[in-house]
Amino acid sequence: MQSKDSNLDGTVSVGSHTVSRKKTFDWRNYIVYFAFIGVIIYFSVTLHDQGFVSTDNLLNIIRQTAMISLMGLAMTFVISTGEIDLSVGSIAALSSLTAALALQAGYGMIGGVAVGLGTGLLVGLVNGLLLTKLGIPSFLVTLATLGTVGGLAMWITDTAPVPIVDATFNFVFGSGDIGPIPILLIWTIVATVIAHLLLRKTSFGRQTLATGGNESAARFSGVNTQRIKLLVFLGSGFMAGFAGLLYAGRMHAGRFTFGQGDELSVIAAVILGGTSLFGGVGTVIGTVIGSLMIGTINNGLIIMGLDVSQQMMIKGLIIILAVAFGRKAIKR
Repeated sequence: MQSKDSNLDGTVSVGSHTVSRKKTFDWRNYIVYFAFIGVIIYFSVTLHDQGFVSTDNLLNIIRQTAMISLMGLAMTFVISTGEIDLSVGSIAALSSLTAALALQAGYGMIGGVAVGLGTGLLVGLVNGLLLTKLGIPSFLVTLATLGTVGGLAMWITDTAPVPIVDATFNFVFGSGDIGPIPILLIWTIVATVIAHLLLRKTSFGRQTLATGGNESAARFSGVNTQRIKLLVFLGSGFMAGFAGLLYAGRMHAGRFTFGQGDELSVIAAVILGGTSLFGGVGTVIGTVIGSLMIGTINNGLIIMGLDVSQQMMIKGLIIILAVAFGRKAIKR
C-alpha cells in the first residue's frame, strides 16, 4: 500500500508522486472583510449628512483603534497558542504612568520609552512564568495581574495623572502627523507587517500555531511549547507597554484609566478577525480589520447618539457571534 501525505503547499504526495490538490474558495474565511465593508456602507448611508465619511472622522477612527490593533497583534499570538491575556489594559495604564514618571524625573525620551516598555515586559514575564513554571491557567494568571497591575497604577500616583511636556515624545508616540498621515497609523502599519511576517514566514510562527493546534503533538515533534508560551506572553506585555506609550503620547499624560476595558476590545478584534479562541489558527491582518471594524461601529454608534452602556452591550454581542462562528469553523 502506498503512503499518502499532505504537504504545506496544497499538494498530496502518494508514494514517489506528487499530485496537486485543488483549493476551493471558502467565503467564510473572509467573513470579517465582508462584514467590515458592510459596516462602512451602512454608516456611510445612514450618517452621510453627519460627517461619518469625512476625512477627519475616518482618521480619528484610525487614531482611536491604533492601541487596540497593536495589542491585538500580540494577542493573536497568545490566543493562537490556546492561551489568553486579560491584563493588557492594565499593563498599558501602568506603562503610561511609569514612562511619564521617568520623563518627569529627567531621564529623557529614551529613558521614558525604556521604562515604559520594560514595565510591559516585566509583567509579561511574570504572566509567562506563572503559566509555564507553576502551571496556573493563563485565564487565572492574567485575571489576577489585571487587578494587581491596575491597582498598582492607581497607587503609585494616588490616581493623579502625570503630565508629559516632552514635545518630541508626544509627537513620536501619538499626537504627531507626518503630512496628512497620523503617526499612529504608521506605527500600526509597521507593527502589522512585522507581526504578519513573524507568524507566517518564521519557524516561531509555525511553532506558535502548532502549540495551539495540538500541544502534545507539537511537543513530540520537538517544539518547546513552554518556551513558545513564555515568548508570546513577553510579546503581549511588550506590545501592551507600547500601547501605553501611545496613550501617553496622544493624551500628553500618563493615567491609570488608560486601557480600562481594552482587554475586551482586543480579544473581540482578534476573534472577530478569524483567530480561533481555541488555538491553532491565527491571522494578523484579520485582527487589524477586526479592530477597525469595532472602532468603526463604536464611532458610528457615538454619532448616532448611543451611550457607552449601549456600546458595551453591542461589543459583547459581537464577541458572542465571533466565538460562535469560530466554533463552527473548527467543526468544519
